[in-house]
Amino acid sequence: MNEDILSLRNHLMNWLFTPLFVLWIFSTASGYMATVNYANQPYDLALIERARALATQLNLGGQPQAAGVVPGSGEKVYYLVTATDGRVIAGNARLPRPPALLSKRNEPVFSDGEYKGEKVRMVSMHYRFPADPSNEVLFQMAETTGKRLALTRGILGNIVIPQLLLIIMAGGAVWYALKRGLMPLEHLRQEVAQRTRDDLSLLDENKAPVEVKPLIDAVNDLLQRLKLVMESQRRFVADAAHQLRTPFAGLKTQAELALRETDPERVHQSLEKILASAERCNHLVNQLLSLARNEPGGHSYSSFETLELNRLAQDVAMQWVPEALKKNIDLGFEGSRQVLPVRGDALAIKEMIGNLLDNAIRYTPEGGTVTLRVDYENGGSVLRVEDNGPGITEEHRERVFERFYRILGSGQQGSGLGLPIVREVAKLHGALIALDEGAGGHGTLVTVRFPHHSEI
Repeated sequence: MNEDILSLRNHLMNWLFTPLFVLWIFSTASGYMATVNYANQPYDLALIERARALATQLNLGGQPQAAGVVPGSGEKVYYLVTATDGRVIAGNARLPRPPALLSKRNEPVFSDGEYKGEKVRMVSMHYRFPADPSNEVLFQMAETTGKRLALTRGILGNIVIPQLLLIIMAGGAVWYALKRGLMPLEHLRQEVAQRTRDDLSLLDENKAPVEVKPLIDAVNDLLQRLKLVMESQRRFVADAAHQLRTPFAGLKTQAELALRETDPERVHQSLEKILASAERCNHLVNQLLSLARNEPGGHSYSSFETLELNRLAQDVAMQWVPEALKKNIDLGFEGSRQVLPVRGDALAIKEMIGNLLDNAIRYTPEGGTVTLRVDYENGGSVLRVEDNGPGITEEHRERVFERFYRILGSGQQGSGLGLPIVREVAKLHGALIALDEGAGGHGTLVTVRFPHHSEI
């Protein structure tokens, strides 16, 4: 099994927790920036107050020198006073130059930097002397950021850790809920896994969530089609075994008798019987294959095409003329001037017409007539095969469509599969089939009505 294919539970978990994880990262980043901003505000106020106090003590800006010391903050503090030309006037450190100053040069400018391998927060201010306004100095004071970082980490931890714990708890709750929610699917999987290979009973859609009902309906539809195909195969195997056993046994017996004969005349008679038996076997095999091919599941409706019934019927009638001539039967074809569109499988429809003509020719006595007609009635194409043979009594008209059913006393050899094939083909194409008496109450009239189809 491909390991890249995720289970439904893992798929849902990924779709649920990926957005949550992204939101947590976004919340952490935005929380960090907000925390740094809020943590800097009180320390920046304290830093600027200390800077102004130190500037007063250094008598910057012509202000009187004040007594006292710069109040401490527990951090390392550095300062630097430089002239406009970069000359150092006073200070205890070589602090980096501040970034481009704001246009309002009288306001303090805060910046972050690094000094002696430590991160520092620096404030820069400009001072002018009243006696000489052109004489300007830059005063810088910086302090390390240990306490700022500690405060930032503390605030951020109080925000991020509870959020992470909440996501973990939500993950556990969602995982448990998914496990419980998918339990019906697991039960359904176990039920299917425990089935035997020939168990094609439908799945119970009440044992699964509503969202899975379309899938169960599709599986049930597939099971029904598989059941039809398997039943068709079983019937075909059973029918073939039942019907082929006797003629092939007779064929073997006749061959053995022919081998024992020494009289050439009798050997010739035996060979004629063998040929006749072989022909019957060949006909039976062809009928069985045709029946299997036209049973449900033997055709794909997507392969159907629009056909012209006139042309199909005429082609089949021409093929059966030699068989009709053998019995001196007048085989006629009456076509329609109108186009007769039908949608279906050309080979199957030809087999249906061929079986109808075969039955009519087979059971019509010598010198009789068989007529194949096609016409357009009530919005659909109609095919009729009529003969003047002995006909089919009303009590047998339904049973002749059963497999291997033959009317006793007909005097003709057959497989009993011709009309069952006709019924299967008609059912496959949605056509209606009916048996009636022929003209004047004699013979048989078979009518096949195809559904309406306007395209051709």
